[in-house]
Amino acid sequence: MPQPKLLIATHNRGKLREYRQLLREAPFELISLEDLGINAEVEETGSTFHENARLKGSSYAALSGLLTLADDSGLEVDALGGEPGVRSARYGEESPVTPLYERGDGGISSGEGRSGGNSDAGRVRLLLRKLEGVPWERRTARFRCVIAIATPAGGGSLNAAPRSETESPSPPASLKEIPPNPPFIKGGVGGFGPKLEEQQWGDLTLVVGSVAGMIQYSPLGDEGFGYDPVFYLPSFQLTMAQLPLEAKNRISHRADAARKAAALLLRIGLGYDY
Repeated sequence: MPQPKLLIATHNRGKLREYRQLLREAPFELISLEDLGINAEVEETGSTFHENARLKGSSYAALSGLLTLADDSGLEVDALGGEPGVRSARYGEESPVTPLYERGDGGISSGEGRSGGNSDAGRVRLLLRKLEGVPWERRTARFRCVIAIATPAGGGSLNAAPRSETESPSPPASLKEIPPNPPFIKGGVGGFGPKLEEQQWGDLTLVVGSVAGMIQYSPLGDEGFGYDPVFYLPSFQLTMAQLPLEAKNRISHRADAARKAAALLLRIGLGYDY
């Protein structure tokens, strides 16, 4: 019997590579947008990761006709009021840099601060410039990932507006007993507990993962992508980009959310009930 298809709705090759590793033993045939020839980009008009994940999940499920996994994720830096947040992938496209703490030499010259909107390295440079002068103890941050699992019946259009975060979900959010480490997600980190909060929106369900760390003063490591080279993990004394992929996929925000999504995929895709 052929395996059911699961669309991993991203054009980000680094993210797709991580999901293929995380879900490598899932009872699904993993399909990418590229495999389907889908070049459309869902505009991320939401103001939260939840809104954007819902929008992308429902839109790509409608477009593909497949069970769809979509996410929105990013970096939140406490000293910057949660920046870059939902603009993590587009950080610095619109405004020049103003360091949080001006240096005695006048800080950054005009024009130098407009980097970061077109490459991972540029966005990392922008982040570090904004954090110039911020002491180590204030450089706390977290990666957050919200995964949406959407069925085609719940899909909208590519122009659909996201729901408001204050709108009451239907059916209401609930706590359900789910195994913390489903059989096809290897490894795992303790501390997640047996209960998982799921936010359900009709034919779309959301789960959230996160990992806390600090923002390093300079990039280190070649294994990751995005902000991984400056995201320092005190418990490992390494940046995320210094970890082998296998280790990263045990502790990252995406791995945390993927473990929670795995049980949903078993139930939603195969009709299993725990």
